[in-house]
Amino acid sequence: MKHNKSYYKKELPYEDRTIILEGPVTGAEIEKLEYDEGLVAFRRPKEQKKALIEIADLPEGRINIVRDGNRIVGYVTFLYPDPMERWSEGNIENLIELGAIEVSPQYRGIQVGKNLLRLSVMDDALEDYIIITTEYYWHWDLKGSGLSVWDYRKVMEKMMNAGGLIWYATDDPEISSHPANCLMVRIGKRVNQDSIERFDRLRLQNRFMY
Repeated sequence: MKHNKSYYKKELPYEDRTIILEGPVTGAEIEKLEYDEGLVAFRRPKEQKKALIEIADLPEGRINIVRDGNRIVGYVTFLYPDPMERWSEGNIENLIELGAIEVSPQYRGIQVGKNLLRLSVMDDALEDYIIITTEYYWHWDLKGSGLSVWDYRKVMEKMMNAGGLIWYATDDPEISSHPANCLMVRIGKRVNQDSIERFDRLRLQNRFMY
């Protein structure tokens, strides 16, 4: 996806003010904003902010953020799958990955994640794409949430469902390594049958799973 992406914005009530959900934002816009110290799921805050700037400036990169005033308190990333992963092997040009979604702990419980995903799929351009996300339990904040791995999985599934992503079977070894891990997918309305069939071959490489 090129950078002529449509911009979307949504306000969400929070305490005595509103927080802004918006995007896609550019690397320059991210650089100007502060970055919440509670966003630590993937890297230290300083390093993750740098990673978001780099993703935003990729030709296909897309970052949507949650902003409380001048501070990023949540984000979701979209980009091509990692070249080291199975999902890049099929050379499916219209396959992109929801690489990460994170909301700072103090903003959880008001459906920020669900609303961020709903905002993300408002863009008609995404109807040309297969969106995947690979959910691994070791990225989940089990300690902070107090949830069991299965309860957290249910929360993650419901949140992804809000963006139109649903569970798909796969024999990918990393996903199959734990039963709570899962592949979730959204197939855009304009994705052709050839892309869907190539994706099916990619996610199920062991014929006995068909």
